Amino acid sequence: MVHEKHEKHEKVLYADEAYAIQGAIFDVYRTMGAGFLENVYQECLALEFSARRISFRALEPLRLGYKGHPLRQTYTPDFVCFDRIILELKALRALAPEHQAQTINYLRASGLRLGLLVNFGSTPKVQIERFAI
Repeated sequence: MVHEKHEKHEKVLYADEAYAIQGAIFDVYRTMGAGFLENVYQECLALEFSARRISFRALEPLRLGYKGHPLRQTYTPDFVCFDRIILELKALRALAPEHQAQTINYLRASGLRLGLLVNFGSTPKVQIERFAI
């Protein structure tokens, strides 16, 4: 799975919702900067989402499936926004391929179609990677 294509005539998946989420992310980063633990950014984002009336669920277990069968194992994403976008947070110097693979796997297993992998630890700006399946 690769990043979502942005061709001239192709509609971007959940563009308005992703734009609203990214605005909240940028505001948290402008206010807090880099250097905090992931939990701090999650708490700040929850406050920002509430202030912006962005619907979200934080740290709620998500049912997984395999070939149409529900699994006992669950995944607990940092956020599911608008009941359709997984938001995975990191606070690291740099993202690694396994973080990208984790986000893609969560999309595949959950049946959701869009994931945003956010790294608040990068400088000079927050890093957001978008994955669509």
